Amino acid sequence: MLLFWYKKKSRTHGFGLFANKNIKKNQKIIQYIGNKISKKEGDRIADKHLNLAKKNKKNGQVYIFELNKRFDIDGNVKENYAKYINHSCDPNCEVEIINNQIWIIAIKNIKKNNELTYNYGYSYDTDYYEHVCKCGSKKCIGYILDEDSWDKIKKNINL
Repeated sequence: MLLFWYKKKSRTHGFGLFANKNIKKNQKIIQYIGNKISKKEGDRIADKHLNLAKKNKKNGQVYIFELNKRFDIDGNVKENYAKYINHSCDPNCEVEIINNQIWIIAIKNIKKNNELTYNYGYSYDTDYYEHVCKCGSKKCIGYILDEDSWDKIKKNINL
């Protein structure tokens, strides 16, 4: 299997994945893998990790990824290196569901050694203020939110 990435410490958060060669726009980079679980189980696991993070005053590391309306993927498995991809408000990747699999795809050309990022796309209706963004991009909105929610945030914080 051809690897387009390597793992190392990230300036953004913890570890990240970085391009080990130039990656072309639209290239499939890595599959997000893990255990297929029900939505109910996914919500339970996510809530458990977020509550633990609040209690310990740390960032929650929730690796639950929505696969479809019925199932999630619990990516908290050793083999899932895609879980190390950090959020950015100005990402170079996006997530696509292809044949019931979660893939990280380049949305622009990515130069060797650049960190791979995508927008986690959290909803404004969640407790968005608990998900502070530290991506450092010029486009950073301050929270890990889907772009459709950015206008709401800008109005609330008078940007």
